[in-house]
Amino acid sequence: MNCRRLVLSLSMVFVSTVLATSIPQSATPQKSDAQKSFELLKSLAGSWKGQGPEGPVRVSLRVTSGGSALLQEMVPAGRADDPTNGDDDPITMIYLDGDRLTLTMYCDSFKNRPRMSGSLSSDGKTVDFTFVDVSGVATHGYMDHASFKIIDADHHSEDWGVLASAGKHMSAHMDLVRAK
Repeated sequence: MNCRRLVLSLSMVFVSTVLATSIPQSATPQKSDAQKSFELLKSLAGSWKGQGPEGPVRVSLRVTSGGSALLQEMVPAGRADDPTNGDDDPITMIYLDGDRLTLTMYCDSFKNRPRMSGSLSSDGKTVDFTFVDVSGVATHGYMDHASFKIIDADHHSEDWGVLASAGKHMSAHMDLVRAK
């Protein structure tokens, strides 16, 4: 009888030890690729300068809405920040929509709002956005691709793709440096 109690006690200790080591004590949920991508892009918050397809450009990235969105504004370098000047420049909002990273560009040139879905590259340094849909007028074209590549804390590049009228595809590349 004593031998049975000893075997039973040792068995219970063994089972509880196995369970305790196989279940994490403070299990923290793993971040999805969309969350990892969003965190990576939020690290770009700040002011940037570089060469755009039409000359020097200033880019501002700002985390907003309680950390739930990243706002990008892009303007030609040298232009004053004056909303009454009649110039309208694109803004882009990047945010999590459920378990999907979404980019919506409010496009001044085409007067529409393309929406894209982002994914993180295998090396964890590039977020590529592919076209989902567009609202507004799309007869003259719309943005259909965007890519953000983080080089280091002070350098990143952006590539933007446009599907123009008649099915012609155009692209623009910018190398950006953090403005100090």
